[in-house]
Amino acid sequence: MKCKRVVLIFGLFFWITASQSQTANNDSIHYKYFLGTSLWSIANLFPDPADFYELDFGYHYTGKDAIILRAITWKYNAPLGIPYNSSSYGSSDEKYPGFVRAFGVGVGYQRNIWRGLFSSVYATPFLQNFYDSNSKKMKNGFQLYLQGYIGYRIQLFKNRCYIEPSIAFNYWPINTNFPATFLQKENKWSNYFFFEPHFNLGLNF
Repeated sequence: MKCKRVVLIFGLFFWITASQSQTANNDSIHYKYFLGTSLWSIANLFPDPADFYELDFGYHYTGKDAIILRAITWKYNAPLGIPYNSSSYGSSDEKYPGFVRAFGVGVGYQRNIWRGLFSSVYATPFLQNFYDSNSKKMKNGFQLYLQGYIGYRIQLFKNRCYIEPSIAFNYWPINTNFPATFLQKENKWSNYFFFEPHFNLGLNF
Protein backbone atom coordinates (compact mmCIF):
# COMPACT_ATOMS: atom_id res chain seq x y z
CA MET A 1 0.00 0.00 0.00
CA LYS A 2 2.86 2.39 0.79
CA CYS A 3 4.30 1.87 -2.69
CA LYS A 4 0.93 2.73 -4.30
CA ARG A 5 0.72 5.96 -2.31
CA VAL A 6 4.22 6.98 -3.32
CA VAL A 7 3.41 6.29 -6.99
CA LEU A 8 0.26 8.40 -6.61
CA ILE A 9 2.25 11.30 -5.14
CA PHE A 10 4.82 11.00 -7.94
CA GLY A 11 2.01 11.11 -10.49
CA LEU A 12 0.50 14.20 -8.89
CA PHE A 13 3.76 16.13 -9.04
CA PHE A 14 4.44 15.12 -12.62
CA TRP A 15 0.92 16.27 -13.55
CA ILE A 16 1.67 19.62 -11.91
CA THR A 17 4.92 19.76 -13.86
CA ALA A 18 3.13 19.19 -17.14
CA SER A 19 0.53 21.85 -16.34
CA GLN A 20 3.30 24.35 -15.64
CA SER A 21 5.37 23.50 -18.70
CA GLN A 22 5.42 27.11 -19.81
CA THR A 23 7.83 27.81 -16.92
CA ALA A 24 11.24 26.92 -18.34
CA ASN A 25 14.37 26.11 -16.41
CA ASN A 26 17.08 28.72 -16.75
CA ASP A 27 20.81 28.46 -16.28
CA SER A 28 20.59 30.90 -13.37
CA ILE A 29 18.38 30.96 -10.27
CA HIS A 30 16.27 34.02 -9.47
CA TYR A 31 15.87 33.44 -5.72
CA LYS A 32 18.68 33.32 -3.18
CA TYR A 33 17.17 30.84 -0.72
CA PHE A 34 15.19 27.63 -0.81
CA LEU A 35 13.57 25.31 1.70
CA GLY A 36 12.94 21.71 0.76
CA THR A 37 12.19 18.20 1.89
CA SER A 38 11.98 14.65 0.61
CA LEU A 39 8.90 12.95 -0.77
CA TRP A 40 9.39 10.36 1.98
CA SER A 41 8.78 13.09 4.58
CA ILE A 42 5.38 13.76 3.04
CA ALA A 43 4.66 10.02 3.07
CA ASN A 44 4.69 10.23 6.89
CA LEU A 45 1.26 11.88 6.65
CA PHE A 46 -0.23 8.59 5.44
CA PRO A 47 -0.90 5.38 7.36
CA ASP A 48 2.10 3.05 7.68
CA PRO A 49 4.53 6.02 7.56
CA ALA A 50 8.09 5.84 6.25
CA ASP A 51 9.41 7.28 9.56
CA PHE A 52 11.83 9.42 7.58
CA TYR A 53 12.12 13.20 8.01
CA GLU A 54 14.30 15.65 6.12
CA LEU A 55 14.56 19.44 5.99
CA ASP A 56 16.94 21.28 3.67
CA PHE A 57 17.83 24.96 3.76
CA GLY A 58 19.82 26.25 0.80
CA TYR A 59 21.55 29.46 -0.20
CA HIS A 60 22.51 30.30 -3.81
CA TYR A 61 25.71 32.28 -3.45
CA THR A 62 25.94 32.47 -7.27
CA GLY A 63 23.37 31.82 -9.98
CA LYS A 64 24.58 28.24 -10.31
CA ASP A 65 26.10 27.33 -6.93
CA ALA A 66 24.37 26.60 -3.62
CA ILE A 67 25.35 25.58 -0.10
CA ILE A 68 22.76 23.44 1.70
CA LEU A 69 22.22 22.55 5.36
CA ARG A 70 20.35 19.28 5.83
CA ALA A 71 18.68 18.02 9.02
CA ILE A 72 17.55 14.42 8.74
CA THR A 73 16.35 11.50 10.86
CA TRP A 74 15.29 8.00 9.93
CA LYS A 75 14.66 4.59 11.42
CA TYR A 76 15.91 1.42 9.76
CA ASN A 77 15.81 -2.24 10.77
CA ALA A 78 18.19 -3.88 8.27
CA PRO A 79 21.63 -3.13 6.78
CA LEU A 80 21.63 -0.14 4.44
CA GLY A 81 24.00 -1.86 2.02
CA ILE A 82 21.59 -4.53 0.75
CA PRO A 83 21.21 -3.77 -3.00
CA TYR A 84 17.83 -3.55 -4.70
CA ASN A 85 18.65 -6.43 -7.05
CA SER A 86 19.44 -8.82 -4.20
CA SER A 87 16.93 -11.47 -3.18
CA SER A 88 17.75 -10.44 0.41
CA TYR A 89 16.40 -6.91 -0.07
CA GLY A 90 13.34 -6.61 2.16
CA SER A 91 13.82 -10.12 3.53
CA SER A 92 12.94 -10.69 7.18
CA ASP A 93 16.03 -12.91 7.43
CA GLU A 94 18.27 -9.83 7.11
CA LYS A 95 16.56 -7.71 9.74
CA TYR A 96 18.32 -6.68 12.92
CA PRO A 97 16.97 -7.97 16.25
CA GLY A 98 15.70 -4.41 16.77
CA PHE A 99 16.24 -1.16 14.87
CA VAL A 100 18.43 1.92 14.51
CA ARG A 101 17.23 5.51 14.91
CA ALA A 102 19.67 8.01 13.36
CA PHE A 103 19.83 11.81 13.77
CA GLY A 104 22.10 13.95 11.62
CA VAL A 105 22.86 17.48 10.45
CA GLY A 106 24.97 17.73 7.31
CA VAL A 107 26.21 20.15 4.70
CA GLY A 108 26.03 19.92 0.92
CA TYR A 109 27.11 21.70 -2.24
CA GLN A 110 24.97 21.81 -5.38
CA ARG A 111 26.02 22.91 -8.86
CA ASN A 112 23.56 23.73 -11.64
CA ILE A 113 25.24 22.22 -14.70
CA TRP A 114 22.83 23.11 -17.49
CA ARG A 115 19.19 24.26 -17.51
CA GLY A 116 18.18 22.47 -14.32
CA LEU A 117 20.54 19.50 -14.57
CA PHE A 118 22.53 19.46 -11.33
CA SER A 119 25.07 17.53 -9.33
CA SER A 120 25.53 17.73 -5.57
CA VAL A 121 27.54 16.22 -2.74
CA TYR A 122 26.66 15.89 0.97
CA ALA A 123 28.46 14.89 4.15
CA THR A 124 26.23 14.09 7.12
CA PRO A 125 27.44 12.88 10.54
CA PHE A 126 24.81 10.79 12.34
CA LEU A 127 24.29 9.92 15.97
CA GLN A 128 22.80 6.43 15.90
CA ASN A 129 20.73 4.93 18.72
CA PHE A 130 20.37 1.15 18.78
CA TYR A 131 17.20 -0.42 20.14
CA ASP A 132 16.33 -4.05 20.78
CA SER A 133 13.15 -5.78 19.63
CA ASN A 134 11.31 -4.40 22.69
CA SER A 135 12.27 -0.79 21.75
CA LYS A 136 14.68 -0.60 24.68
CA LYS A 137 17.75 1.51 23.96
CA MET A 138 20.97 -0.52 23.95
CA LYS A 139 23.80 1.90 23.03
CA ASN A 140 24.88 4.80 20.79
CA GLY A 141 27.04 4.84 17.70
CA PHE A 142 28.35 7.22 15.05
CA GLN A 143 28.04 7.16 11.28
CA LEU A 144 29.54 9.41 8.61
CA TYR A 145 27.25 9.33 5.59
CA LEU A 146 28.50 10.65 2.24
CA GLN A 147 26.28 11.16 -0.81
CA GLY A 148 26.66 12.23 -4.40
CA TYR A 149 23.64 13.12 -6.55
CA ILE A 150 22.86 13.70 -10.18
CA GLY A 151 19.40 15.05 -10.88
CA TYR A 152 17.16 17.63 -12.47
CA ARG A 153 15.52 20.63 -10.82
CA ILE A 154 12.17 21.51 -12.37
CA GLN A 155 10.96 25.02 -11.54
CA LEU A 156 7.21 25.54 -11.09
CA PHE A 157 4.83 28.48 -10.62
CA LYS A 158 7.21 31.15 -11.96
CA ASN A 159 10.16 29.64 -10.10
CA ARG A 160 8.41 29.87 -6.72
CA CYS A 161 8.48 26.10 -6.24
CA TYR A 162 10.60 23.23 -7.49
CA ILE A 163 10.78 19.45 -7.67
CA GLU A 164 14.00 17.45 -7.96
CA PRO A 165 14.05 13.85 -9.20
CA SER A 166 17.58 12.48 -8.75
CA ILE A 167 19.78 9.44 -8.30
CA ALA A 168 22.09 9.15 -5.27
CA PHE A 169 25.33 7.30 -4.64
CA ASN A 170 25.76 6.62 -0.91
CA TYR A 171 28.86 5.63 1.08
CA TRP A 172 29.39 5.42 4.85
CA PRO A 173 33.11 4.92 5.63
CA ILE A 174 32.58 5.29 9.40
CA ASN A 175 29.91 3.22 11.18
CA THR A 176 30.74 2.55 14.83
CA ASN A 177 29.63 0.75 17.97
CA PHE A 178 27.08 -1.67 16.53
CA PRO A 179 25.77 -4.24 19.02
CA ALA A 180 27.21 -7.69 18.30
CA THR A 181 23.83 -9.09 17.24
CA PHE A 182 23.37 -6.23 14.74
CA LEU A 183 26.93 -6.58 13.51
CA GLN A 184 26.33 -10.18 12.43
CA LYS A 185 23.84 -8.85 9.88
CA GLU A 186 25.77 -5.69 9.03
CA ASN A 187 29.05 -7.43 8.18
CA LYS A 188 27.42 -9.43 5.38
CA TRP A 189 26.90 -6.33 3.25
CA SER A 190 28.83 -3.44 1.73
CA ASN A 191 29.12 0.05 3.21
CA TYR A 192 27.75 1.68 0.06
CA PHE A 193 24.48 1.81 -1.89
CA PHE A 194 24.40 3.05 -5.48
CA PHE A 195 21.59 4.27 -7.76
CA GLU A 196 19.13 5.16 -5.01
CA PRO A 197 16.18 7.16 -6.41
CA HIS A 198 15.23 10.40 -4.67
CA PHE A 199 12.50 12.96 -5.18
CA ASN A 200 12.72 16.28 -3.37
CA LEU A 201 10.48 19.33 -3.50
CA GLY A 202 10.47 22.77 -2.01
CA LEU A 203 9.99 26.54 -2.13
CA ASN A 204 12.28 29.30 -3.43
CA PHE A 205 12.32 32.68 -1.71
